[in-house]
Amino acid sequence: MRNIVFTRIDDRLIHGQVMTAWVHETKANEIVIIDNEVAQDDFLKMIMISSAPAEIKVLIMTEEEAITYLSQDSDENKLIVLAKNPKVIKNIIDGGVKIEKLNVGGMGARKDRTQLYRNISASEEERACFKQIMLGGTSVYVQVIPEEKNTDIEQYL
Repeated sequence: MRNIVFTRIDDRLIHGQVMTAWVHETKANEIVIIDNEVAQDDFLKMIMISSAPAEIKVLIMTEEEAITYLSQDSDENKLIVLAKNPKVIKNIIDGGVKIEKLNVGGMGARKDRTQLYRNISASEEERACFKQIMLGGTSVYVQVIPEEKNTDIEQYL
């Protein structure tokens, strides 16, 4: 299994906060974005890759590709895994990828979501997905930036 040092749900995927705070905090040198739509869109892929510092390797994969890649033997890289929603993470866990901890950092408001924690919102389906992920042994917590105390998500579900 590859060396996953941080797994985060953030519907913005790569943005300044992830690039500066979390890359620095985790000492990661590779980011794996798992998103079936972005993986098929060359323009979005170019934007995501160019949003990262030059020294950070960025890979954008479908869920199926990510399961294969993340299941491979570890190399010297330290990986941050990013996805837009918990269903993606549940799917890769179900595919055999071990995720010990899941950071919920950015899930914005929309019609099907209600407030979960401060400015983080989740739909009923997403809440159920978090519960399934936790039942599988993954710790799920909210922590927008490294300087914040992490908060177990269970009390908000």
